[in-house]
Amino acid sequence: MNWLLVAMGGAIGATLRYGTGMLIAKPQMLFPWPTWWINIIGCLCAGIFFAFSQKYSFLQTEARLFLMVGILGGFTTFSSFGLETFQLLKQGAVTIALSYVISSVIVGVFMLGVGFYLTQLALA
Repeated sequence: MNWLLVAMGGAIGATLRYGTGMLIAKPQMLFPWPTWWINIIGCLCAGIFFAFSQKYSFLQTEARLFLMVGILGGFTTFSSFGLETFQLLKQGAVTIALSYVISSVIVGVFMLGVGFYLTQLALA
């Protein structure tokens, strides 16, 4: 049954990722903003979910599989991140590639913390 929860969540997350990417993407965009924003939003959501799961133990079982592994796993895009970084490097856009990698990691971890701590405060 667990695999079905992950599969259903993954389908939802992948659909949300595709739709979000279509809304953000612009022609001739050099910096991969759609994937960047999707990963940042995903980190924020992961922080929020993590805070909720610390307060409500039922979110550490099947709900976690559906929401975190399924939906957020299908929504965020590390493989796309890696491919886009490689393509930028291959095109000689080293500065943009490094900016993308560094900002994704730093802002992503920061937003995860923001989501976690703001949710923890709201639940207190």
